[in-house]
Amino acid sequence: MFRKTLKKDPELFQNVSEGLRRLYRTKLFPLEDTYRFHDFHSPALEDADFDNKPMDFPGMRIGPEPTTDSFIAVMHGDQEGVIPGNALVVDPKKPFRKLNAFGNAFLNRFMCAQMPNAVLESISIIDTPGILSGEKQRISRGYDFAAVLEWFAERVDRIILLFDAHKLDISDEFSEVIRALKNHEDKMRVVLNKADQISTQQLMRVYGALMWSLGKIINTPEVVRVYIGSFWAQPLLVPDNRKLFEAEEQDLFVDIQSLPRNAALRKLNDLIKRARLAKVHAYIITALKKEMPAVFGKESKKKELITNLGEIYHRVEKEHNISPGDFPKLEKMQELLNGHDFTKFANLKPKLLEAVEDMLANDIARLMALVRQEEANMPSQSVKGGAFEGTMSGPFGHGYGEGASEGIDELEWVVGRDKPTYDEIFYTLSPINGKVTGAAAKKEMVKSKLPNSVLGKIWKLADVDKDGLLDDEEFALANHLIKVKLEGHELPASLPDHLVPPSKRGTVQQD
Repeated sequence: MFRKTLKKDPELFQNVSEGLRRLYRTKLFPLEDTYRFHDFHSPALEDADFDNKPMDFPGMRIGPEPTTDSFIAVMHGDQEGVIPGNALVVDPKKPFRKLNAFGNAFLNRFMCAQMPNAVLESISIIDTPGILSGEKQRISRGYDFAAVLEWFAERVDRIILLFDAHKLDISDEFSEVIRALKNHEDKMRVVLNKADQISTQQLMRVYGALMWSLGKIINTPEVVRVYIGSFWAQPLLVPDNRKLFEAEEQDLFVDIQSLPRNAALRKLNDLIKRARLAKVHAYIITALKKEMPAVFGKESKKKELITNLGEIYHRVEKEHNISPGDFPKLEKMQELLNGHDFTKFANLKPKLLEAVEDMLANDIARLMALVRQEEANMPSQSVKGGAFEGTMSGPFGHGYGEGASEGIDELEWVVGRDKPTYDEIFYTLSPINGKVTGAAAKKEMVKSKLPNSVLGKIWKLADVDKDGLLDDEEFALANHLIKVKLEGHELPASLPDHLVPPSKRGTVQQD
């Protein structure tokens, strides 16, 4: 028993991942295996399922054209490269081995893109095929799309549903997909993207329509969280809702950055949900087995039991005091039962159920305490790099970008060309001791209509001496970088030598 082992050899159980693995193998897996849980609901878990990094599932974009027809796992690697699906599902270090069951039609559309990226050191990302609207959704994909999404949903930490504000359409396929994600609503977040392409009045109508449509599909008492914004580094077309978009972007980034800290808790929560379903499944299977005749009329009795499965659900619910929400989908269970011989189902084995009950009642509480301990030991663990870098720089949000070369070979400071124009603006901002505050600079800089993430990076680059203020050279530099971005160039990751203001050269070292 887990409890006894822990007392004898506490060193064998030093972290949450190890505890979850041991609990699953010693207490939950025997119940699943005995009652064929893996044939009906989800393949058996493997070591990689407990050890993998948090996974973000930013999929299911709605649109009239497909964005991609492949599932792409974007993961960290020392070298850039692509691993095709058939090779990916035989790698024991990756948590994808059980996807082999979906066949070549799926595996030919599944790959892993590896790259040395700072963001991917903390999380992995699963990019899914776009969900088609209109007639295109009727074209068969050649594999069970909803079932694949359900497999991923069981194993990821966050599911992000993407909608374009100017092309809102919840298709039949999308409705089916969301229903396939039942019991994972707590992981769902909705992004209403490209919201800068419509007016405020239109945005209110689109938001209301989206919430109404989602409310009919996602049957939860809580309203699903919808983030509104324009999640790309381009000028806003309609800047009226800038402050709203900035606040929403910040909230979404904070939610994603929390994933590494909460990964252990999510795995614990998923194991609990799996255990509850496995218990109910065992009761259903044993109830069906009990009703089967010993010799004659087996096939007709099987058909009768499948037809009346709802009554069996109700009986199991009352007899064992189980919540109706713990039961599997009736129609899907009826369909799967057709392919099984009820006479080969196992009888009730109380010891297997008692082991799972003990796990839920006692062992999980111990693991919960260990989760809190791990969180306390890693308080700063969060997603870093990319758009998450410099999220609190100056008065703006998130820094992001790379590369700028204008004036790199010139002897004169390239910013000096337009500095007289920038100086005129600078002195209207009431500088004190030759410097303007972040708040004053922001009022001017937001006139560019660039998103908050870009302006945050510009502030970080322009505040060369890191004093939270801008002098006339730094203010001119900020405006030059705004111009560079508006002309379609990317921002540098750090300030190049040729852009450092002349008075700061040799005295200040950039990060």
